[in-house]
Amino acid sequence: QVVELISSAIGDLVQGIYYENSKSSEENSLTDDIGISTWKEQVFLSHSALLAKSCQAAMELAKHSAEIQDMAFQYGKHMSMSHKLHSDLQPFVKESSSDTMAFSLNSAPAVLHQEFLGREAWIKQIRELQEAIKAGKGVTSAIDLCRCHGNRALAALERFPPSEARAALANIVCAVTRFP
Repeated sequence: QVVELISSAIGDLVQGIYYENSKSSEENSLTDDIGISTWKEQVFLSHSALLAKSCQAAMELAKHSAEIQDMAFQYGKHMSMSHKLHSDLQPFVKESSSDTMAFSLNSAPAVLHQEFLGREAWIKQIRELQEAIKAGKGVTSAIDLCRCHGNRALAALERFPPSEARAALANIVCAVTRFP
């Protein structure tokens, strides 16, 4: 079971990275209309599946029930989603306004901004995108989504007995859901 879980996680990771690389090499990738549900699917494959299935595998090795394994999977999935959202948000929430940190047009704030704004206006704003996202609803929505996944990860953790390990895992969630 553990070998199957890790094998499928590696397969998901390879599929996710292949998809990201093939999309970023296409000329029109800057104006792709991927939407937040597609973004979530891509992030699960390329980031979350490995952590989620590794957490589940650890519970399998410890001979915990299927319910405990699912809670560990949910923790890993939502912790990883929260971490990716935190990473995506950094260019938009940094204190320094002169910071020209690179950002991806496929980041959560950019995808959410595109959905709120509409496709036509998105294409017109491509050159001014970073400032437009900072001023739009994408950043606040991505922060909310990051915290939502963080809360789900914490909820999954709550089902485990209190321990130093559980507290450390909760601290990781708190670190990636805190914004200036």
